[in-house]
Amino acid sequence: MTRADPHSPQLRLRHAAAGLLGACAAYQLGLGAYFVVLRPPLLPEDLRFLGATAQRLTELLPRLEGWPDLVFAVLGGQMAALGMLVAGVALRLAQGKAMAMYELLLLGLAGLISVAGMSAVNFALGSDFRWLLILPVLAWALGLALAALGRGEAPVDTTGRA
Repeated sequence: MTRADPHSPQLRLRHAAAGLLGACAAYQLGLGAYFVVLRPPLLPEDLRFLGATAQRLTELLPRLEGWPDLVFAVLGGQMAALGMLVAGVALRLAQGKAMAMYELLLLGLAGLISVAGMSAVNFALGSDFRWLLILPVLAWALGLALAALGRGEAPVDTTGRA
């Protein structure tokens, strides 16, 4: 197989998509670790949304504080798992390999369900982080768009020979 032109528009688009989706993968992994290890059971914004103080909630529901830890362990694990899968997609694109239309559709749906869904819920909650959480949505969407634009034929030398 012939070596692909490193300046080919398709390869440049795929590499840009790989960078953006790689950033999304790192975000998902980091967010998953935060939810599993560091996230407190209730953030100030959670208390604002509930209209209660932490002390009042503890009085009413003494086991409440342990319950979110369990939920966040599962949620964080799912976030990190998604990050690992997106890292695989990013590596594939970084190698110059194109994605099929059905793969792009599935990746788009995964982003809609995960990062866009989380962003929408944080807006509904009035989260302190709502504006920051738009960034992963934009990175995912732009990475997906670049991967779609980079679908054209561009031969890639997979043998590793110059």
